[in-house]
Amino acid sequence: MQADLDAELVAAVGRGEDAALRALVARKLPRIHGLASRLLGDAGEADDVAQEALLRTWRQARDWRTGEARFDTWLHRVVLNLCTDRLRRRREVLLAEPPEQIDPAPAADQRIASDEVARRVRSALAGLPPRQRQAIMLHTYQACSNIEIAAVLEISVEAVESLLSRARRTLRVLLEGANL
Repeated sequence: MQADLDAELVAAVGRGEDAALRALVARKLPRIHGLASRLLGDAGEADDVAQEALLRTWRQARDWRTGEARFDTWLHRVVLNLCTDRLRRRREVLLAEPPEQIDPAPAADQRIASDEVARRVRSALAGLPPRQRQAIMLHTYQACSNIEIAAVLEISVEAVESLLSRARRTLRVLLEGANL
């Protein structure tokens, strides 16, 4: 197992050191907010998820046992679980009533090429099965290694490699169909 670079900081948070909490938030907030934002597609919801994850960190820090798991792995797992819960609730609401139909044609004067490409990539990512989307997000946007992803998703490294391979293949097909 890799050395846990956050262990000392988490221990200091557990001892009630305010400066350590501020340092941990500064270190982790951008990454976990980015992950939540990409998974949920909503900055407001990502704010809530990041806040809840950091609140859980603060509550759990006193009981954190160094060596059982890397803190970063645990934190990513918390964020993924919170996002999954929110996505499930969305699906339940959508099943209760039909979704509104949104006009897919963008106004030509309001879009630039890079915005359109980004939208297509987001749409293709949203079309992936949840586990594939989580693996590709952790790998591509969070720069996690396959070993780290395996720990976060609680699967083998081989399963991560398979998920990433299938996700890339599916994205390629979806994006080629979008004429990118």
